[in-house]
Amino acid sequence: MGGDEWPFLGRQAVRRGEISAYQLHQQYRPIYRNVYVAKDATLTALTRARAAWLWSGGNATLTGVSAAAVLGTKWLNADDPAELNRPDRHAAPGIIVHSYDLGSGEECIVNGIRITSPERTAFDIGRVLPWSSAVPVLDALANITNLKTGDVVTLADVKPGVRNVRRLRRTLPLVDGGAESAQERRARVRVSAEMLSRPSVIIERVRRKPRAAGRPI
Repeated sequence: MGGDEWPFLGRQAVRRGEISAYQLHQQYRPIYRNVYVAKDATLTALTRARAAWLWSGGNATLTGVSAAAVLGTKWLNADDPAELNRPDRHAAPGIIVHSYDLGSGEECIVNGIRITSPERTAFDIGRVLPWSSAVPVLDALANITNLKTGDVVTLADVKPGVRNVRRLRRTLPLVDGGAESAQERRARVRVSAEMLSRPSVIIERVRRKPRAAGRPI
């Protein structure tokens, strides 16, 4: 099966006569309670996000990596939990439920699913994930949506009291929406890690003045 698999609600499909209860259990597997995909379907972050949306009954907003998946972000880890936002913090295994205060313009509808906007999605990913995990995801998100980090900074400016905003501000300068592959993103993260671990060397190189050509020492 392809990576664009739409899960479905099992009991409802049986009641409508679309499949039998026997077929449901023989040919499909649950991702979450009553949310099924074909047994040979490839489970992706997008499929997991859609399944979490169905599990919530549509009474939630996908956020974080799940919102990024719906926006078309590539190379997300299919094993990461789905993320959604709603007042009821009850969650099934494999789903993380947040209760963020989402402001005007911070939500949108994509393919019938309510998700956080690209800017708000980046805002949450940059706060929640360590920078080394956040940068590749934000690179891919910026690449697919033309997200501008300056817009995320503007959002952070009006939410100074939100948890881990300082982590987000340290992460955003490392984001490059022009990175075209997962390998390139991983390489950039490694280089950034090496640079951040040697701050004294970088400062020394900046401070030293170049010698004039031919000048005796």
